[in-house]
Amino acid sequence: MKKFLKAKIIDPILNLLKQGVTPEKIALSIAFGILLGVFPVIGSTVILCTIATFLFKLNFIAIQLANYLIYPVQFILFIPFIRLGETVLGSDPFPLSMELIFNMLKEDILLAIKTFWVANLHGIFGWFLIGPISIYICYRILLPILRKVPLHKLQGNEINE
Repeated sequence: MKKFLKAKIIDPILNLLKQGVTPEKIALSIAFGILLGVFPVIGSTVILCTIATFLFKLNFIAIQLANYLIYPVQFILFIPFIRLGETVLGSDPFPLSMELIFNMLKEDILLAIKTFWVANLHGIFGWFLIGPISIYICYRILLPILRKVPLHKLQGNEINE
């Protein structure tokens, strides 16, 4: 696990810092990747991260790295986002479970989309509610960590040393 974390998370971020990408840019890119990576529309996050990269001049590698790593959490937060949207909008709870969603998607994707579209809109609304504060919190947590990386030690040295 330690080897995976170093190879897939730490080294790419250190490489970005070595190349001169600022800690601020990396922190903001990762924060956006985390938020967009849990967007409650399955299969849309890569496109959303790519669009955000161009709109906000973010770092593509950092945002996609965060998106890739947060992917499992998208499924965990899918129903809570729907419930948040339903609660805020005063809608009756839609009867659903992850098992029901996966079974319907496996059997007939178009029927699943037709069945869950209103619930999904509630999920998107719930996601929008937490979006700005989530980016801010992630950014404020990541920035001091990235600023502590000793860049002078990285310059001209291999990361593996």
